[in-house]
Amino acid sequence: MTTNRTHTADETAILKVLENVYAAWDTYDADAFVADYTKDASVILPGSYRSSREEIRQSMQAGFTSYLKGSTTSNKVLDIRFLNKDVAAVISETSILFPGETHVPADRSAIAMWILTRQETGWQVAAYQNSPTTAPTS
Repeated sequence: MTTNRTHTADETAILKVLENVYAAWDTYDADAFVADYTKDASVILPGSYRSSREEIRQSMQAGFTSYLKGSTTSNKVLDIRFLNKDVAAVISETSILFPGETHVPADRSAIAMWILTRQETGWQVAAYQNSPTTAPTS
């Protein structure tokens, strides 16, 4: 994403989708978290794969009521690339801060790729994948 120009309407709409996802995390609302996901969306995280919006919602609901409760995220969009007029790839940096922490450990920062598609209702997340920014050590 070039920072020295204004966003196109599509870039603005895509950023709004991501903003909605992040805002849903802040309120621990799994339904809102997946509201802008396609029905057949997929998510790949280290060690896990979710193959539908409902699986993603269930996973987030379980997380929000347990280990993710009270957490916040920090997110920064690095790039938006249009693969065609109806598909975009977004690269972002993200990290999770848990209650009582003052900084995010390096192993909780990730680089993510979002694939969004233009639907009749607007842009939606079709796929998401993230990888830690640092390689795990044994």
